[in-house]
Amino acid sequence: MNQSVNMVIQSNIAVIEIANLPVNALSHEVRLGLQDSVAKAKTDNSVKAIVIVGTGKVFIAGADITEFGKPPQAPILPDLVNEIEASTKPVVAAIHGVALGGGLEVALGAHYRVALSTAQLGFPEVALGLLPGAGGTQRLPRLIPVTDAIQMITKGARVSAKAALESGLIDQLAEGDDIRSAGINFANELIAADAKPRVASQLPCNAADESVFEAARAKVTASARGLIAPQKCIDAVQAAATLPFAEGLALERSLFKELVASDQHKAMRHAFFAERETSKVSGLKGVAAREINEVGIIGGGTMGAGIAVSSLLAGLDVTLVERDIEPAAQAKNTVLKLLNGSVKRGKLSEKRFAQIESEKFRTTTDYQDLASVDLVIEAVFESLEVKEEVFTRLDAICKSGAILASNTSYLNLNDIAAMTQRPDDVIGLHFFSPAHVMKLLEVVVGEKTADTVVASSFALAKKLGKVAVRSGVCEGFIGNRILTHYRKAIDGAVLAGASPFAIDKALVKFGLAMGPFSVSDLAGLDIGWSTRKRLASTRNPREQYAEFADRICEQGNFGRKTGKGFYTYADGQSTPNPEVETYIENERTAKGIVAREIDNAEIVDRYMAAMVNEAARVVGEGIAQRPLDVDVTLMNGYGFPRWRGGPMQYADTVGLEKILADIQRFALEDDWLWQPALLLEQLVAEGKTFASLNTLFANHIEEQI
Repeated sequence: MNQSVNMVIQSNIAVIEIANLPVNALSHEVRLGLQDSVAKAKTDNSVKAIVIVGTGKVFIAGADITEFGKPPQAPILPDLVNEIEASTKPVVAAIHGVALGGGLEVALGAHYRVALSTAQLGFPEVALGLLPGAGGTQRLPRLIPVTDAIQMITKGARVSAKAALESGLIDQLAEGDDIRSAGINFANELIAADAKPRVASQLPCNAADESVFEAARAKVTASARGLIAPQKCIDAVQAAATLPFAEGLALERSLFKELVASDQHKAMRHAFFAERETSKVSGLKGVAAREINEVGIIGGGTMGAGIAVSSLLAGLDVTLVERDIEPAAQAKNTVLKLLNGSVKRGKLSEKRFAQIESEKFRTTTDYQDLASVDLVIEAVFESLEVKEEVFTRLDAICKSGAILASNTSYLNLNDIAAMTQRPDDVIGLHFFSPAHVMKLLEVVVGEKTADTVVASSFALAKKLGKVAVRSGVCEGFIGNRILTHYRKAIDGAVLAGASPFAIDKALVKFGLAMGPFSVSDLAGLDIGWSTRKRLASTRNPREQYAEFADRICEQGNFGRKTGKGFYTYADGQSTPNPEVETYIENERTAKGIVAREIDNAEIVDRYMAAMVNEAARVVGEGIAQRPLDVDVTLMNGYGFPRWRGGPMQYADTVGLEKILADIQRFALEDDWLWQPALLLEQLVAEGKTFASLNTLFANHIEEQI
């Protein structure tokens, strides 16, 4: 007996219910159950129509992720969808919650579709480097305009039931929340009208000429740098417009298999699972999180305001503290302006906005107003002296059990914790700017941080919709420590002969959203300059320190906020700052460096070798628990292309031997910077990969559970 699918005959309608909670994923058992139930309904003379419906909160949310990467078992989804479509009795897909990916393909195999007004439909496969592989690219443009089909498939965005009705994707919108009854009622209407199956594969594709596909390819090339899946999606949809259905279906299947075998899919699948693994932290078995309902924030600048918005959108009460009345008022205006933007985008209702403004959010200049909060997040200037003043006051005012968090991006959290009489309650919560948009949250665990505080921080991250990664304490934690190292490598490439602007172009071509020098301008060159000056006394004499960025800052040019940095900014445009090349040439001359040509391949090799090498040290020292934590950090906080899966996944793909060989090659130029990490050397010697360490850690966690 199949426990995931059951069929009941109600009058002359076969109701096939999918019960694979929580999301009715299309597991092998579900596919078998659907196949068997549809076959029985076809041969039952009492059945006049079939309704497929999901139990619980959704119709079908897609494939079963536990089957990813495993050999497919019959019936495979394309065959199942074809069998549903081949029914001589009308089949109705009754949709509530979501119909995503393979779930939407099942619905397209049905002859008619009814959905609750709250339902959403979509094809998210592109986010895994795939395309819909069970007829979705062929049936969808036969039901809705081709341009809409391309948009849905290449973007992976969901559409509302209302929009789906307007486009022709569904046939009827049902109010209320009883989708089962809505499906049965619609089936009865079909029976009463003696309606025959309306087979999507037999409909003509909606008209589209070559220019539609050319425009779509140009748009995808610009927006999805380096990604191959969106282009293949367009190829498949074009096949629907130009080939008979069977030939288009065959091409779709061929393209799907090509993508499944690609490095990009493997990388994006790794990213998908890695983001679900980072919350599994060693030592937290059975540890309960503290309740967090009220949050205090110190500092109302860009970061503090962003953290406030993120917290308010998650339903938390927020009290924001500023030093004086005027900056407090400015902070309030900033937060409300950002929230109002969420209202305009439909992410926040007018009613909730009004409630937040009147009840949930307040600004103050009095620390005493934080006496009852459950968590305080400090987001002030990156100075130990400033933070000491803040944490000393919080220690005296906050209630017992309140969590005291610092948003520091570089400073020693143990030093900050030592400023209080409760170091076990102190943790680092390193948000990334803009904090209400960026998904990454580094949870920095100090020597004395209590396990309950760590558990609470991960629970908070989930509530805020963030991807949390545990980090130990070191200069820059995981992300900024690695950033500092690969920036030194890139600066070294500049001194050796590459221009900053060529480096930016090469790394954007590699897949970054922005080049490292453009990013520095955006963040503010004074931030890095301040850190370099702070650490100057600790700099090893062997370090080949690049000074050209300091020269820019000495002129008062800090990037976008001053209108000039590595680039000049005017009228919304950026152009290379010619002064930068002069600073570089002067430095080369002073140091006796003869510039040589450095091509794009070497730029990428330097960038990746430095990143992977320092990441290996971070893992080897236990700052990151496992390699995938580094991958998630760099993808979600530093613009590393998701379709490459993170630096450690990239290293496994190209081979750790190559990474080590590159390091040894560059060491001939600078043997201080380019010292191979012990962990990297060990893995190469043993013929292992970073992925093997992820598996080892997963087994360790499994044993704890």
